[in-house]
Amino acid sequence: MRQQSIVRLEDTTKVYQQGKVEVRAVDRLSLSIEKGDFASLCGPSGSGKTTVLNLIGGLDIPTNGRVLLENQDLATLTRSQISAIRRDRLGFVFQAYNLIPVLTAYENAEFVLRLQGVSERECRDRVMAVLKEVGLEDLENRRPDEMSGGQQQRVAIARAIVSRPAIVLADEPTANVDSATAESLLDLMQHLNQDYGGTFLFSTHDHRVMERARRLIHLKDGRIETDEVRR
Repeated sequence: MRQQSIVRLEDTTKVYQQGKVEVRAVDRLSLSIEKGDFASLCGPSGSGKTTVLNLIGGLDIPTNGRVLLENQDLATLTRSQISAIRRDRLGFVFQAYNLIPVLTAYENAEFVLRLQGVSERECRDRVMAVLKEVGLEDLENRRPDEMSGGQQQRVAIARAIVSRPAIVLADEPTANVDSATAESLLDLMQHLNQDYGGTFLFSTHDHRVMERARRLIHLKDGRIETDEVRR
């Protein structure tokens, strides 16, 4: 039986204006992401994958339709309310890592908790636990330029999950690492999904991510072409 919905897109359209040309990046798309999903958006460039993630993440607003996160319509919220949701309920993993270069692995991972006002002791406990979970318990004092690409992406994953978000949005998370590192990162995220019930939604061209996904959502021209749930 399907569990409760974390994200719903209801007849959602996103139109961009590029000069005199109207680009319909997402076209009347309806989609529900359930608690515990390990799902991947796939499709050719321009199919709407990143736009869907941006809409869910509150980084963009739909031209028409609704985007609901835990039953809250993002279009009805103020900027500060959306910022609070991104801080407290969403985790982001980007292909470029997006770590703060002057901060250590520990400091990058704890950054969101500091914004949330979590106490220093609880920060320490949660950050060290999550760094151990991602295999970086001995590297907490290293800065990004002292780590490999795979290690930096593990820090990014730690940062994304340490605040216990409702959903982690991962945009091409394996794009900038080698094959062995990509498999290791996918092992880690599957572990977080299966053992801790974390909900993940990927945007990817990577066949390795598609093979791991328990739900594969093919997009074409901003619409869902197929939505396959695997057992």
